[in-house]
Amino acid sequence: MSDTYDLVIVGGGISGASLLYTTAKFTDIESIALIEKEPEVAAINSHHTNNSQTLHFGDIETNYTLEKAEEVKEGAELLAGYLENQDADREMHAKRSKMVLGVGDEEVEKLEQRYHENGFGDLFPKLRPIGRDEIGEIEPKVVEGRDPGTEMLALQTPDGYVVDYGETTKSFVEQAREEATVDIKAGTAVTSVEPTPEGYTFETTAGGVESQAAVVAAGSHSLQMAKELGYGQNKVLLPVAGSFFLADDLLNGKVYTLQMKKLPFAAIHGDADVHDRSVTRFGPTAKLVPALERGRISTVSDFLDVFGLNAASFLSYANILADRILLPYVLRNLVYDLPVVGPKQFLPHVQKVVPSVELDDIERAKGYGGVRPQIVDTEKRSLDMGEAKIVGKDIVFNITPSPGASTCLKNAMRDTHTLMDFFDGEYSFDEEAFREETIDNFPYAEEPVPAK
Repeated sequence: MSDTYDLVIVGGGISGASLLYTTAKFTDIESIALIEKEPEVAAINSHHTNNSQTLHFGDIETNYTLEKAEEVKEGAELLAGYLENQDADREMHAKRSKMVLGVGDEEVEKLEQRYHENGFGDLFPKLRPIGRDEIGEIEPKVVEGRDPGTEMLALQTPDGYVVDYGETTKSFVEQAREEATVDIKAGTAVTSVEPTPEGYTFETTAGGVESQAAVVAAGSHSLQMAKELGYGQNKVLLPVAGSFFLADDLLNGKVYTLQMKKLPFAAIHGDADVHDRSVTRFGPTAKLVPALERGRISTVSDFLDVFGLNAASFLSYANILADRILLPYVLRNLVYDLPVVGPKQFLPHVQKVVPSVELDDIERAKGYGGVRPQIVDTEKRSLDMGEAKIVGKDIVFNITPSPGASTCLKNAMRDTHTLMDFFDGEYSFDEEAFREETIDNFPYAEEPVPAK
C-alpha cells in the first residue's frame, strides 16, 4: 500500500529543503513528504566540503551582467535574512569582508567601469572601490610582496556571507519538522515515477509514494527523472566537478579575481573556511566528468541516460568545446588534479591573490568538491548560463548549478506559487509571512541623511 501526500519533494539538498521549509511553514498544504536517497539530508553537493561556501549576491561576480546581478541579489538577500534571523550564534554562517581584486591597469579600468558606469555601485550601496592601502588593511597578505608599482583596485563589501549550506539545509528541515504535515523519508531512493489520474506514483526502495503534485530538486538527477516522463528532451548536462586547494591562515575574508564573461564557472578565489578561519581555501577548479556525482562510478550510467548518446548531444558538446576560450580552460583544469604537476600549475592562480605563497604552502583538498550540472540546449547547441526549470503537469523539475544554493529561497518562493496554481485555489501561500522571516531581516545599507 502506498503512502499518499498532497505534495512530494524529491531531493534533500539545499533546494529541496528550502522548498520544504517554505511550503510547510507558509502554506496550508495538508501533507508533504521529502524523499532523500542518502541516509541524511545535505550529503552531496550541499555538504560544506563540496561547494565554495559563498552566498552569491552578484556584486563581486564579474561574469554577471547587471540584469543577472539584479536577479541573484534578491535571492541572496532572502537567504541572508533567514540566516540573520535563525543563526545568531553563527553555527551556519559567518559574515566577513569580501572583495573582487583588480591587478594591473587593464583590470583596474574594468572594475572602475563596472562600478561607476555599469551600474553596480548603484545596485549595491555597500559596495565601494578601495585602493592598495585599504586593501592592505583588510587583507594584508594580498598586498604583501606585490610590486609597489603595480596598480591595484578592489570592489569591497562587508556582506561576505560564508555559508555552511549543509547546516542550513538541516535547519530548513528542522523548521519544517515542527509542522504535523511533514514526513522525511531519508535513505529512500526513487526507482521510477509514473503519472496517474490523481497525480504521480513514485516507486522507491521503501515502497510506493503517491502525490497530487511534485517537485524534483535532485540536482543532476532532476533532468534524468524529467526525461523519464518525456520532459526536457532538448536538454543534456555537462557535469563539471570542482576541486580546491588548502593553505594556512592567509585571508580574513573572501577575495575574488576577475572572471571571464563567457565562462559559467567561478573564477579562482580565496576565502577563510566558514568554521575554521585558520584554513584558507582556494578554488574551485573545474573539470568535466562523465558522472552525475563526484566519486560515484554508479552515476556514470545515470549520465549516459541523460546524455542520450544521440547526434544532437554529440554535436552540442562538440560546438561548446570547440570554443577558443572554453577548450583551453577545460584542458588546463584537467592538469590541476595531476600529482606534482597540478599544484605547480595552480600556484600562479593562488599568487594572483596572495603573492607571497610558495608551492609548499598549498595542498590539494582531499575529499572536497562536488559536481555542478551545467545545462546544454541541444537545439541551440549551447550552454544555458543559469538554472533550468521544467514545469510539467502538476510537477516541477529543478536543475540548479551555481548560484542555485544562493537563490534557493527565491526559487522555493517561485515554486510555491506554481504549486498554488497546481492546486487550483485549494491551498494558499502567505508570502508576507515568508518575507517577514527571511528578507525582512537582511541588514540593508542605511539611507544617507539629507543635507540641511
